[in-house]
Amino acid sequence: MKNIFFYKWLFVLVSLLIWTNINAQYVSPAGNKNTKTDFTWPEGKKMAISLTFDDARLTQIDKGIPLLDKYNVKGTFYLSPEYLVERVEGWKKAAGNGHEIGNHSLVHPCTGNFSWARNKAIENYTLIDMGRELDSANQLIEKTLGVKPLSFAYPCGHTYVGRSLQTRSYVPLVAARFETGRTWMDEGPNDPTFCDLAQLTGMELDGKSFQHVKSLIEAAKAKGSWLLLAGHEMDEGGFQTTYLSTLDSICRYALDPENEIWIDNVKNIGDYVREKRGIPIHPEMLPYQDPSLPAERRIDDLISRMTLSEKIGQLNMPCVYHSELGETPEEKLEGCKKFTEGTFIDGIGPGGGFFTLANHTLFEGPEQQA
Repeated sequence: MKNIFFYKWLFVLVSLLIWTNINAQYVSPAGNKNTKTDFTWPEGKKMAISLTFDDARLTQIDKGIPLLDKYNVKGTFYLSPEYLVERVEGWKKAAGNGHEIGNHSLVHPCTGNFSWARNKAIENYTLIDMGRELDSANQLIEKTLGVKPLSFAYPCGHTYVGRSLQTRSYVPLVAARFETGRTWMDEGPNDPTFCDLAQLTGMELDGKSFQHVKSLIEAAKAKGSWLLLAGHEMDEGGFQTTYLSTLDSICRYALDPENEIWIDNVKNIGDYVREKRGIPIHPEMLPYQDPSLPAERRIDDLISRMTLSEKIGQLNMPCVYHSELGETPEEKLEGCKKFTEGTFIDGIGPGGGFFTLANHTLFEGPEQQA
């Protein structure tokens, strides 16, 4: 009985030691003080802040933007048509003052777990649906304000459509249409040396005191990060509201040269990060490359762009064990390469594939075959 008791406590002790060792090796991103980025911000700056706001809430035009304009601070506003149409002239003025106008979708599709979103549940969307959603919102904003949105905010922060085995990421659709995409309710700021501009993290600004936000700013500055703060209403109180007093303090703090902060909209800071990292702006996808379009349209578009020799080439799948491509394995491999390039025979473009390539030419195994 004593032996059982001894081994029981020995097991507990060993388990605790293992758990302690694992946790000693793990430091959460938010708490790691030793991961300062080597990214170079403009001279005199050690971090960047972007103030972003969703939905085109009426208080943004009525109260928030006038406050930002007082300090000449430029924000990014992701507009939803529902409220945009109620303050059209105000949004035109905001855009003219240098605030960035972004896309927040047409009807704000979100998870159907929210009862208010059940009729536009993202679980019921396809990539085709979402592509139309993004394009329609862009067209409406451009027609109404004369501004083409270059930034996007994922409604509710969700980056997927569908459910279960049919779940698909729509990040590629955003990356092809916009220069930046921002999520929401995230745990930390963005590392400018690594972040995906199509999935920038956004930290909640609503309901926060300046002291709370200041702690986020200082933690981000210690690492040289880009902090995107995300809010909704801009007022003195209420649900999903960024307090004007907090906003006022953020502007004054960020504009103090001693604090070494660059505060600007997402577009301007994103352009700087892109240039420093040498990231090309993604050109718009051609229709045949766009997964949000029906297969028939993609096929029609692709075929319309192919030359006659390319079409002929795609109809060809030669047998490697015949001698036309070469006699020896080395000659066959070289012939296959030329056939793949469309240079083996005049008038026949890149081939559609090969029969018996693996067992007649590529003998070194899967890596060579791949």
